[in-house]
Amino acid sequence: MIGGVVTVVSLLVIRLNADPAPLPLPEQVTLPDGAIATAFTVGSDWFGIVTKDDHILIYDQVTGTLRQTIVLD
Repeated sequence: MIGGVVTVVSLLVIRLNADPAPLPLPEQVTLPDGAIATAFTVGSDWFGIVTKDDHILIYDQVTGTLRQTIVLD
């Protein structure tokens, strides 16, 4: 019985200290005309898409709107 209580308390502590679940991503993302996605990454409140023509598109994770475009040299 003591082992069961210790196990339950341990699991609660582990679960409560875990990182929160990430924000859900939009179902669909509209890329600029002609852009082809080659990579994808997620940040704390944004997600980024690298395109075939060497652009990084930063989108807001909540609204799905384009925040910033970075051109790679």
